[in-house]
Amino acid sequence: MTPYQKRTLSPIAQRMAGDMLVRNLSQRTIDAYTYHVERFARHFDKPLDQLGPEEVRSYQIHLIEVRKASWSAFNQAVCGLRFLYHVTLPRPWVVQQIPFGKRPKRLPAVLGSEEVSQLLACVPLLKHRTVLVTLYAAGLRLSEASHLRLADIDGPRMQIHITNGKGRKERLVPISPRLLHELREYWKADRPSNYLFPGKTEEVPLSSATIQKACKLAAATAGIHKPVTPHTLRHSYATGLLEAGVDLLTISRLLGHSSFITTMVYLHVRRPHLDSTPSPLDWLPVRQCPRWLDPNQAASPNPPGDSEPPTNSKPTDPPESGPAPASA
Repeated sequence: MTPYQKRTLSPIAQRMAGDMLVRNLSQRTIDAYTYHVERFARHFDKPLDQLGPEEVRSYQIHLIEVRKASWSAFNQAVCGLRFLYHVTLPRPWVVQQIPFGKRPKRLPAVLGSEEVSQLLACVPLLKHRTVLVTLYAAGLRLSEASHLRLADIDGPRMQIHITNGKGRKERLVPISPRLLHELREYWKADRPSNYLFPGKTEEVPLSSATIQKACKLAAATAGIHKPVTPHTLRHSYATGLLEAGVDLLTISRLLGHSSFITTMVYLHVRRPHLDSTPSPLDWLPVRQCPRWLDPNQAASPNPPGDSEPPTNSKPTDPPESGPAPASA
């Protein structure tokens, strides 16, 4: 159960949840959107049907300046408000004018193979280690890995069936022989019967918070100082495939990206490709730089430090002394 579910929804939020359910949105999305719209109503202490575009604008400023919301949380709130006033409570004003925040474009953090080995070696519990191995070996999202069931692992075909991908999209991901071996050894030790990585009981999956905590603790133990999350392992998987020569279209399909453009970010973190790129400076011809003249001696015919007169100069003959000879 997520923190969003531990509350009673208002009648309008309940109707909004039903509108999202019939549109096949995931429970996680339903919980998040209703959570944000109810916080919006509590901020003004008014029902949702009495709020309009001015309140939306004021609330967005509040999220940025007061609550210091992350851009992901800010845009999630915008999605919830757009759905509310476009579907559940249709309004005459243009809902699409509720602006999204412009997310800063940052390159994803990735780990090299040695760093991944160090990270995995520092996970004390077998279940936690195996779920992190699965995240890295198959490039799964955190929610995809935590919700895997035994039936999703197809050993004979060497495939993982992802049934709860982003946007409820299904896909097949190949299992490497080493990952299959790791999963079998884990199953022999823990004997899960429903979820591959169960939580407190067999009927609930291992929580995302538990996996995130295990990953953070392992990174600190391994002495990895860059920010490391379970999603970092997914980034590292994609970058590793790209460096191994796998084409972007294949990587995009393996990751379950809905847009090929999303996958192109990994072109910017492909180190061998970048490190082998020359600089235009290397192409310039090497020439001897001229010696600089002292501005105070710019009018001098000799370069600074050279006391010898020019070789082609001739001394002026002194005038002859005495009167000039008389003409005949």
